[in-house]
Amino acid sequence: MHRKVKLVFNPTADMGQAWRTANDLRPIIADYGHADWSGTVYPTHATELARQAGEQGYDMVIALGGDGTVHEAVNGLMQVPSGKRPILGVVPTGSGNDFAHAIGVPLQADAALVHALHHEPKPVDLGLLTDENGRREFFDNTLGIGFDAVVTIRSHKLPVVRGFMMYLTAVIQTIILNFDPMQLQIETDSETWAQPTVMLALCNGAREGGGFLVAPEARNNDGVLHYASICKVSRPMMFRLVPEVMKGTHGRFKQVRTGTFRKLALASDRPLYIHADGEIFTGFGSNTRQIKVEIAAGALQVVGG
Repeated sequence: MHRKVKLVFNPTADMGQAWRTANDLRPIIADYGHADWSGTVYPTHATELARQAGEQGYDMVIALGGDGTVHEAVNGLMQVPSGKRPILGVVPTGSGNDFAHAIGVPLQADAALVHALHHEPKPVDLGLLTDENGRREFFDNTLGIGFDAVVTIRSHKLPVVRGFMMYLTAVIQTIILNFDPMQLQIETDSETWAQPTVMLALCNGAREGGGFLVAPEARNNDGVLHYASICKVSRPMMFRLVPEVMKGTHGRFKQVRTGTFRKLALASDRPLYIHADGEIFTGFGSNTRQIKVEIAAGALQVVGG
């Protein structure tokens, strides 16, 4: 089947190197026959472009960029009625590429584009975040609250380091400089708890930050979201846990709580720092203290591995 394809391209992905990759992909598009390109020029532009592609009758939107580009494209596609919603394809050219890893597409851009153009989609779950003011945002891979949201904020300020080392450097900085626990009250569809918490990750996929296996059992087609919570710990203990999170073995520690849910409500004693797929939902200066998260099972058709 020959699809009507729109490529949504972030030229600043991978520290500004993605435009070179896009240029190298032109022969593949020429061989396919035709596809339209749209470059992003400001934050959330990929959301608008993906939504417009659905309104204009495209069969497929291919997000060519990092996890942030995919996140924006997903949110644009979810504004399109399900009957007209384009398929999503992913060509990873970012620093982490965690969603591409989760869906099993080739991590080489040329192979990923060929794969997206010629393979059939499968339904993928999404998470839906709603804050106390009614602001809504979908996430395809992970939602981080507290520690890993601050890590994300700090990683955006590291212009030299790239890839996994960028996130690891930000982790070390955050342990040293931003390590205040939140008092969280959490209720899911199956349990309730309250405790001082350094970090809470809500996961549709297993990995974030280019190599941290936060929820190693999470799959984005299992109809549930997974969580991993680290309670109040010392800085030395957090340094001890970092290599465990990298290996996905942190769940064996008593300071770590893991589980699954379909719906979750959370309240905090202080403003929440939140990232969604590496995009800042609430940062420094925000006053959001309550959120709800739920699974949107099989919400999006995605070409995966």
